Amino acid sequence: MRFGAPWSTSVKWITGITVTFLAILVVFGISQVEEIGSGSSILLALLTVVLPALVLVLSACWMIRGFVLSGDSLLIQRLGWQSKLDLTELVSAEADPEAMDKSLRTWGNGGLFCFCGRFRNTKLGAYRAYATDPKRSVVLKFQDQTVVVTPDRPDDFVARIKDRTGF
Repeated sequence: MRFGAPWSTSVKWITGITVTFLAILVVFGISQVEEIGSGSSILLALLTVVLPALVLVLSACWMIRGFVLSGDSLLIQRLGWQSKLDLTELVSAEADPEAMDKSLRTWGNGGLFCFCGRFRNTKLGAYRAYATDPKRSVVLKFQDQTVVVTPDRPDDFVARIKDRTGF
């Protein structure tokens, strides 16, 4: 069963502003490299053309496109690949629209195409997020970790997981 991953307003704004800024930087870098035409232009090209383009491409690859419940696994669909979570060690699943509130990112992406990586807050402690809309959060507690996902239909998602895992 597939669930979508709609973007929150904050992901749309962060992505839009960041993509615009990086695109302007690339255009500026290309125009400057053509004007300078010296050895220093290689460093300028790296900083203003290659690096921003690399950030965009890598961030887009980690974008979350949806969630698929398949057997005992949750597949997190990305752009061209997927991450897999084994649900056999799942202890609980709960929809909680406030789960990611007041979170601090400790490692990962803070809003360019998604919120993905390691986060921490007082409510959940340390957790891993695969999120596009924090208000649709579903908290998955495993024996050794906590994971937050944000499917388009959180209550239906939790019901389907409970049907599959039997808890």
